[in-house]
Amino acid sequence: MESVCGIYVKSVCRWYNETSGVKRAYDLGLIDKKWVEDYCRNGGRDCVRKRRYEGEGYVSPDYVLPDGSVSQPVKEYMERKGRL
Repeated sequence: MESVCGIYVKSVCRWYNETSGVKRAYDLGLIDKKWVEDYCRNGGRDCVRKRRYEGEGYVSPDYVLPDGSVSQPVKEYMERKGRL
């Protein structure tokens, strides 16, 4: 958390934008808000997707959640539609 004028606020991960598979999945209602709150709006702390991208240049598939697990609803959506 960051302190802004003495008030603690969560920092948003710099990768949480329109290119983020997690953001698109959340906006479509395919994943629970907890993923965004616990990882994306927490500066990306402990996010496997962020760590692998920044450390290895590896882009995780859109159906991979921030903890590294697979979201079956997102995977099934992608199989039906082609992409998020």
